[in-house]
Amino acid sequence: MGRKNSLEAVRSASKEHKIIVVIAQKEENKEIVGKEDLYDIGTACAIKQVTDISENELKCVVEGISRVKIKYFTQTEPYFRTSVEVINEVPYTEDEEIKNINTTIRLQVEKFIQLGIPLPTAFVVAATNISRHEVQADLFASYLLTNASQKQKILEENIVSRRLKLLSEFLGEELKKFEVQSQIRDKVQKEVGKTQREYFLKQQLKTIKEELGESDTSDTVANDIKKKLAKKKMPKEAREKVTKEIKRLESIPEMSPEYSYIRTYIEWMLDVPWKEKTKDILDILKAKKILDEDHYDLERVKVHILDYLAVKKLKGKTTKGPILCFVGPPGVGKTSLGQSIAKAIGRKFIRMSIGGIRDEAEIRGHRRTYVGALPGRIIQGLSQVKTCNPVFMLDEIDKVGADYRGDPSSALLEVLDPEQNNSFRDHYLEIPYDLSNVMFITTANILDTIHPALRDRMEIIEIPGYSSEEKLHIANRYLIPKQRKEQGVDKYDIKFAKDAVYLIIEEYTREAGVRNLEREISKICKKIAREIVEGKKHTKIVTRKKVEDYLGISKIQPSEIEDSNCIGVATGLAYTPSGGDILLIESTYYKGTGKMILTGKLGEVMQESAKAAISYIRSRASEFGLDEKIFNKSDIHIHVPAGAIPKDGPSAGVSITTSLVSAYTGIPVIRDIGMTGEITLRGRVLPIGGLKEKLLAAKRAGLRKVILPEKNRKDLDEVPKTILRGMDLIFVNSIDEVVKNTLERDPFIVKKVDNKTVFGHAEDGLGSSGDFSTTRN
Repeated sequence: MGRKNSLEAVRSASKEHKIIVVIAQKEENKEIVGKEDLYDIGTACAIKQVTDISENELKCVVEGISRVKIKYFTQTEPYFRTSVEVINEVPYTEDEEIKNINTTIRLQVEKFIQLGIPLPTAFVVAATNISRHEVQADLFASYLLTNASQKQKILEENIVSRRLKLLSEFLGEELKKFEVQSQIRDKVQKEVGKTQREYFLKQQLKTIKEELGESDTSDTVANDIKKKLAKKKMPKEAREKVTKEIKRLESIPEMSPEYSYIRTYIEWMLDVPWKEKTKDILDILKAKKILDEDHYDLERVKVHILDYLAVKKLKGKTTKGPILCFVGPPGVGKTSLGQSIAKAIGRKFIRMSIGGIRDEAEIRGHRRTYVGALPGRIIQGLSQVKTCNPVFMLDEIDKVGADYRGDPSSALLEVLDPEQNNSFRDHYLEIPYDLSNVMFITTANILDTIHPALRDRMEIIEIPGYSSEEKLHIANRYLIPKQRKEQGVDKYDIKFAKDAVYLIIEEYTREAGVRNLEREISKICKKIAREIVEGKKHTKIVTRKKVEDYLGISKIQPSEIEDSNCIGVATGLAYTPSGGDILLIESTYYKGTGKMILTGKLGEVMQESAKAAISYIRSRASEFGLDEKIFNKSDIHIHVPAGAIPKDGPSAGVSITTSLVSAYTGIPVIRDIGMTGEITLRGRVLPIGGLKEKLLAAKRAGLRKVILPEKNRKDLDEVPKTILRGMDLIFVNSIDEVVKNTLERDPFIVKKVDNKTVFGHAEDGLGSSGDFSTTRN
């Protein structure tokens, strides 16, 4: 006993008649109880022995006398004192019902013993020797029932037959519970027994190996891991996680499947570079020299890297790595530029192509619950280079897909955000990893397919295609020396003539970059290597004639403009994935019902440009000297050759309009004038993209003049002067200025002949705006 009032009651009763009433409380866990918290029926007991255990606790041995019912409380402080009445047993006769119930109870008790439930020896002896049913019921209830409310019901029932029925019912419920527990216990013991057997066998094997002088593999593995952990620099959270897993590893048998999972996880945690870094080279002049040696031009990218190094040198360790995105056509050197950046700043370089991946787990890793789980490719890449601050290139970011396995682009949002990636969570590692030291560089061919939120996190640097002059420099400085060495002819002093390289560029490759150019140079070097091996007289200077001999007939026909000025044919400029090109847009009309036919595999945007051009011309029909009826009585057909190649974009609007004006008015378009620009219904000319590539195409095609939107004038700063040399650029704001500069005669000139209004395109002054046939003739 430990309650103060209980202690007082026992001590007081010990001095008087040594009788106490033991009674249960209704709520078992309630500490402070009043008289309303107690049951009415309890047991009167005689105190046999009282022993003080401590000042606030005593042990009291009592013997039950009889059931009693509390009539009323005579005292509540400092302890309860009550007036009780004795509940006498109701006399009974042992009939058939009582015998049957008693037999059932005995069978239930035997089942308890069979289930292995621990019972005192005294109980077993008493259960076999006591013959009085009422005493047996009390004894079984006190030992076998666990529910206090059930025991109370047995205590309160003074009719023996009912008491036995209640007991049998309660024992049945207890048996069901113990049977389930017994099944679970047997299963667990079976598994534990198997594990213990394996453990004992392993311990015996270990002892045998020690006697033979051999070491135990599992202990060796654990010891090796602990040694690695002691040497490894890790954050506190990661170290605690690994230490916890090592303890689990030591407690699991080596043959258990979980052993290999835990060991693999620990090895990954120890392989990941948490704090290992390479020291940055902050010598800007040296970095500039390396970048210039590896790459021709690309000044904007080089300046950006040198600016970053300058800031890092001034600010120190707290500088966050930039997230760069190189956008440009294939073969312009985006990937190799990443390698040069790593070399320039003294960091390790790792490249990961993410084009086509569709599973988010490729970025974030798999959860450890899966069989064959691994970290994401970001963590795997860092583990390969063994440093936490490499230059990490994510190639082809514009080609990332998405399906039911998640969206990798969304997973990259955290990786490529300098404000978030200091606590990147890989599902496999389960703890944050700091990616802020990594310099991420991504590459793409186009921006449109990149997730908008991802695009916003990166600094976009466009790398345009190269001009023929730039390709010549790149070939002489980088590609030819590289291929001579790779094909084993570098000792034979082989040179390429300038015009020979130009021939390869113009007639054997059509690309924005230099990948195919390098491939063709490689073929020539291989041919020369074969000549040397066969003992023939090998070529020392590769001329145009030798290029044709080695590479065969020209693969690419240069884009050509018309031989003479034609009606309805305008020369447009296009920006393609392989660089720039010219488009000869043809228009013609004939009798019909006002339909417009578009051919040449044109995209939706280009078709809309054609519709806008028609609407503009119809709105200005009177100024062009056209009869409004012509549009309803004729069909117009617009065609862009190379019909197998898809074409799209708004920048053909100016070319289409010029072609249509020429077709309707009969005035030829000047053949060597190229044009580009988007138009509006009001005739305004809007700016376009890919200016450098389009001007390159114009120069290759031999165009004398190029019509450009006025708002593109500022973009000329990024176009090399070699491209602009010998080319006349005309900047315009409206389509009126375009047609005045591109047609042989101004279609808007008006003059008076015999007091009649005659438009400039009418031949010999005979036509008029009201006579369509005369005007056309």
